[in-house]
This record gives sequence, C-alpha cells and structure tokens, in this order.
Amino acid sequence: MRPIRLDMAGFTVFRDETSVDFTDADYFALVGPTGSGKSTVLDAITFALYGTVPRWGGSRGIGNALAPSATEARVRLVFESAGDRYVATRVVRRDGRGNVKTAGAGLQLMPPGFDVSKLDTGMDLEDLGEVLAGTPAEMDQAVLDAVGLPFEQFTSCVVLPQGQFADFLHAKPATRQQILVNLLGLHVYEEVQTRASGRAQTAEGKLAVVDQNLAALADATDEAVGAAEQHVARMRELTVAVEAAVPGLRAKRAAEAQAASARDALDAEVRLLSSVRTPAGSVETAGVTAAARATAAQTADEVRAAEEKEEKLRGELAAAGDAGSLSLMLDRHAELEKLVGQADWFAGEVSVAEVEHKDAAASAEIAHSAHLGATQLLEQARLDYTEAQRIDRAAALRAHLTAGDHCPVCEQTVTTVPPVPEESAVRAAETSGKAARAAAEIAEKAWQQRDAVARKLESNLERKRAQHEHHLTRLAEARAAVAESPGVEALRRQLAEIDRFQKQLDQAGAAVRTARSANRQAQAAVIAAEDRQRSAWREFDTVRDQVARFSPPPADRDDLAGAWALLVEWAVGLAAERAAARDEAEGTVASAHRTTVAALQEIAALFTAAGVAVPASDESSLIRAAAITAERSEAALQRLVDRRAQAHELAEQRMTLQREMRVAKSLAGHLRANNFERWLLEEALDLLVDGASRILRELTGGQYDLIHDKGEFFVIDHHDAGLRRGVRTLSGGETFQASLALALALSEQLAGMSTTAASLESIVLDEGFGTLDAATLDVVAATLENLAARGDRMVGVVTHVNALAERVPVRFEVHKDARTAHVARVGL
Repeated sequence: MRPIRLDMAGFTVFRDETSVDFTDADYFALVGPTGSGKSTVLDAITFALYGTVPRWGGSRGIGNALAPSATEARVRLVFESAGDRYVATRVVRRDGRGNVKTAGAGLQLMPPGFDVSKLDTGMDLEDLGEVLAGTPAEMDQAVLDAVGLPFEQFTSCVVLPQGQFADFLHAKPATRQQILVNLLGLHVYEEVQTRASGRAQTAEGKLAVVDQNLAALADATDEAVGAAEQHVARMRELTVAVEAAVPGLRAKRAAEAQAASARDALDAEVRLLSSVRTPAGSVETAGVTAAARATAAQTADEVRAAEEKEEKLRGELAAAGDAGSLSLMLDRHAELEKLVGQADWFAGEVSVAEVEHKDAAASAEIAHSAHLGATQLLEQARLDYTEAQRIDRAAALRAHLTAGDHCPVCEQTVTTVPPVPEESAVRAAETSGKAARAAAEIAEKAWQQRDAVARKLESNLERKRAQHEHHLTRLAEARAAVAESPGVEALRRQLAEIDRFQKQLDQAGAAVRTARSANRQAQAAVIAAEDRQRSAWREFDTVRDQVARFSPPPADRDDLAGAWALLVEWAVGLAAERAAARDEAEGTVASAHRTTVAALQEIAALFTAAGVAVPASDESSLIRAAAITAERSEAALQRLVDRRAQAHELAEQRMTLQREMRVAKSLAGHLRANNFERWLLEEALDLLVDGASRILRELTGGQYDLIHDKGEFFVIDHHDAGLRRGVRTLSGGETFQASLALALALSEQLAGMSTTAASLESIVLDEGFGTLDAATLDVVAATLENLAARGDRMVGVVTHVNALAERVPVRFEVHKDARTAHVARVGL
C-alpha cells in the first residue's frame, strides 16, 4: 500500500479542508512542533482505510474524529496497492442528540490514468471508479482484499504509530506468525505446488551457477582451516588462563575491600561515639515535672473541697422548699384579696343593670301601647275616608235630582231634594287621614327605638350576671387554693431563706469552676512536663540505641542527668579505643592494595603475551575481553569452516539437482500437511531475522545480532562476551534500534515473498528518533536513505528532530493556528 493523496475536512485538528499530495514523495518527513498534528496525518490514512485509529481505543472512539464544535468530518485517501489505484472515503457526522456515527464509507477502484487533481472538482463517489464497497460493513473485506492486511497488522508493518513501534518485536509468537501468514499468502498452496514442480525444470540451469560458486570458494582449504584452528586454540588458552587468574584477583580485591570496609566501619564507630553529648536542659527536666505534679495535687484538693461545699448547700436549698411553689402560693393569696375586693362591685353592677332593664322594658311597653292606639286611629281614618267617598258620590247625584223625579239609585220618586254640601267630605277625610298616618309612623318609630334599647339592656344584664357568676367561681377556687397555706408572711420568710441559699450555692458553683480551671491548667502543666521528660528520655534512648551494639552501661531510669553522665563517659573511653584500632586497619588496607596491583599486572602480562590489547582492569571486563577475542577467532574459524562446507555442499548439489524433480513432486504431496506451513514460516522468519540482524549490526556498530528461538526474539551482545538477552531487557534506545531493524527488514525482505494482495510498498515511522544520540541518528538516517534510494517503496518519518528532517528530500511542514492545522509541502 502506497498513499498518493490525502484529503481531510473537519478531522480532529484539521477543521478546514486540507490536502496532502504524496505523489513522487518516495522519502518524506512530517515535521512540526509537538501537538501541531503530524501524527494526525497518519491517523487520517489509517481511519480512511479501517475506520479507527490505534490511539482511539477501537470503534467506540469514533467521536475523536470530529474537530471541536464540528458536526461533520470527511477523510479521503487515494492509494496504490499491487499496481492498482484505489480511493477510500469515510464521512462521520454528529446528530442532534450529540451521537457520532459513520454517515458514509466507500472504496473505489480507479480507472488507469485517472488524474488525481480532478478530485478538487467535488465529483460524486461513483465518478471515481468502480465501487468495491459502499457501506462500513463492506469496507472491512474490500480494504482487506485491496491492502492484504487487517488493521492490527497494517499498524505493525506499514504505518507504525506512536506507542506501537515495538509491537512486532514484542508480539507473541502466535500473533507474529499470523502476520507472516498474511504477508506470505500461505493459503495459496496451488501456486506453491506449481512452483515446486517448476524447480525440476530449472535444475540444469543451476548446475552452471554451482560451478561458478565453487570457483569463488577456492581459498576455503583444509590448510587455512588448520591455521585458524591453531589461532582459536591460542585464544582459548588465553581465556582459560584469564578465567583461572581472575578468581585470585577477585579474592585479593575482596580482601582489600573487606579491609577498607573494616577501616570505614571503625571510622563510623569513632564518629558515632564522639557524637554522644549531654543535651542542654536535661538536668532541670525532672525538677520541673515534680513541681508540676505537686501543683496539680494541690489544685485537685481545692476542687474536692469546693465540690463538697457546693453539694452541702445544694442539700440545704432542697430542704428549704420549692421556691416556685411558694411563689405560686403567694400569687394565689394576692388573687384572693383582689377577688374579695371586686365582689361588691360586680353585685352592684348586676343591680344597676336590672333597674335599667326594668325601666327600659316599661318605656317600651308604653310606646307599644301608643303605637297600638295610633294604629287604631289610622284604621278609623281609612273607614272615614271610605264613607266620605260615598257621601261625595251621593252629593254629586243630588245636583241633578228634582222633587218628583225617579231616583237613579233606588228608582223611587224623590219627594224632597236635600241641599248640596259646600265642601267635599273626601277632602276633609284625606286631611284627617294624613294626620293619623303621621301619628302612627311616629308612634311606630318610638316603639322600635325603645324596644331596641330594652333588648340591649337585657343583653348587658345577662353579661353582667355571667361575669358575676364567673367571679364567684374564681373566688371559691382561690379560697380553696390557700386553705392549707401557712400565711403570707410565713411564705415570704421561706422565699427569703431560699434566695439566700441560692446565692450561696451560686457562689459555691463559681468557686468550683475556678478550682477546676486551675486544676486543668495544673494537669496540662503536668502533661507538658511529663512530655518533656519523656522526650528527654526518648532522646537519651535514641542516642543509647545508636550505640547499643557496643553494649553501653545500664541507665538508672530515675536519674536522667546521672544516666547521661555515665553514657558520655563510657562513649569517650570507647571512642579512644576505636581510634587506635582504626590506625591499624589503615595499614592493612595499604598492604592489600599492593597485593591486588601485583595480581592485576600478572593478568595483563597474559594478554600481552597473546598479542591482545590489555582491557579495563575490572574482573568482568578482563574475562569478557578474553571471551570476545576467543569468540571472534571462533567466528572467523566458523566462517572459514562454513565456506569449506559450502564448497563441499556445492559439490554435492550436482547430485541433489538431479533428484530435484523427485523432491519437488514429493513437496507437492506434503503441501497438505501442517509441517510444510511451519517449515515455510520458519524459513520466512529466518530471512526476516537475518535481514534485521544485518541492519541492527549497522545501527549498533556491531554490538548486537538478532536471533530467534521457538518464535521468541533475542539479541547477542558482542560487547558482553556474546551474552544472549531477551529483547524485553533492551533499553528504550536499543528497543527503537531493534524495532527499526525489524520494520525495515519486514519491508525489505518479506515484500518480495508475499504471494497475496498484501504489499509493503511503504513504511511510515512515527516514534523514537528523539531518543537517539547523534551517531546513532546518523546511522538510522543513512539506513532510511538507502532504503528509499532503492525506489521500490515509499519511506516516511514523523519527527521534530531537525538533524533528521534536514536530510529528507521532501518535507511536509505541519503547523496549527487558533482555528485549524495546515500542511505545506517543502522540497522537491
């Protein structure tokens, strides 16, 4: 997989539309300050293909794809794989409830010769080529078919993100085996079988190559091997002699160290014993404590005396009676006296109210009688008015009558016509009726007023009577309450006595509180003094414990000053003895040192006699130098033996090639067995480790070789007598070098062996360059330059190390402002 172009919009720190054109960038670097978004460019490549990023923690971290406050993120990647060009697109959106989901995903196979610059026109996905996947679920298999690697292996072999650079180095054997299976395409057994059959046809051509190789190995003779074996024997003798001499040197150095340790121990003992001094104030501590205890005992006696006095007064007060009950009895006497004085007044009030009510009732009765008379006069006036109307009507008829005429009323003959009245009877009756009506109204109002007054006075009378009854009840209760009272004067005398006792009790309580406060202060002084005394004894015990191994004299726990004096005197004497012993130990150290120097000179003579430079003087360096010398001679011998064996092997290959056809057919039959797959994986791992070991030797100046044993990786440390170490014991910088060697070897060695769509056409490193020293960084840069110079794969690095970035021909500078990150291409 080789990236061609990357487009981003709204993706993490790239809020605005950003494009990165990798065309012709065979060797590039992503540079910029920390936090600018360099690693985000690699995250976008991985996200476009697999929908997640290693540092997001799986698909649940898809919300990290959105830039802050953005609602949509788009990523589009154009890449080449195995000669075909593809475009992968992913769109992430946030809905109204804040949930982030993949809104679109697709993979297209672009037609040959497609101009990538047309992507800037905003064409639809269908316009980019044949649609291989249109949903996130379809993308998984489509990307696997196109790239040939699942997500975990892609981030272990192609894009190596921060924190996962050493994953392949530290992976479990089963995980590493699965990566190789995918890379090698071991499932294509039919193709392997075809190739095995083809080997028989090429056997004849290989015979010529064997002859050429035999000619190149003409110097691998038995004589040369014999000379190398003699040299190895001499180096082994040196190793044996050094190993035999080193224990004596080690013993002499140990004796010197032991003597020095004994001298230093005596020095420490003298210093420790000389530091024993009596602290200031230790003598006065005991006296202060005793005085404080005496004061506390005195204040405790005063508290007990005050409490006894208070308790006595409390008993006398209780015997004097209850002040509340006595006060209540006095209040009842006062109430009785008041009620007796009010009794006559309430009786008079009732009598007055009865007289007023009787007068008002009589007046109301008279008014009622007057009202009845006026009503009768009004009724008579109404009768008179009716009669007056009859008279006026008859008078009106009389004016038309004449004697002898028939009466229209009685139809009798009128004999005499009475005279017509001068005034109207109705008018006179109306005047009399008005007077009667007015008199009736006045009488009615007078009766209503006097009746209301009578009712009010009757209510007042009832109220007065009720008050009188209530007063009589209270009077009876008050007399019953004081029936057994000793009298007002006696009560007052008892209350005065109780008040006197209460005042005395209050004074006694104040005295108790004062005594208790003084006692608390005295107790606090005792505690403080005892704390000081305990601290003084603890200080003594601490000093004594420091010299306890010297068996100091026992201390009298009742005499602190005496204990200090005895301890100091003993320490001064013992310090003088240790000082004399220390001078003797110094002479022993000097003698042991001279013995050590002599032994070291003897071992140096062994190296000089063998023609080997004398190494450092420590025991491990001596043995390691001898072992490395022997190992190198053995390695030279082994290379010569291997070349001789290779010559013998080539001589035998002629017969082997003749049997190639039969072996190839047998191989085709064994393809169905697991042993073949295991063998092929071991062969692939051998190639990978051989290539990585070569690169690692270059990176470490020949210190380390990389090997594998049962699927686990180890390094051979040539600077430590060929010690085999697990890769997990390497330091951070060493781990980076080993991981880089594996990554480069994986890209270099296994890319040509893969028989599937998996293509390691690029490798991008995002970790570790800042941990390297200048020399190692220079070697790493040269290694990457050589890998990129081959032209068969893209090489990219993410770094903020200027020394490395300046050596890369194409740089993508990443910087970030307050809104978004930007990428600018610098270089060819």
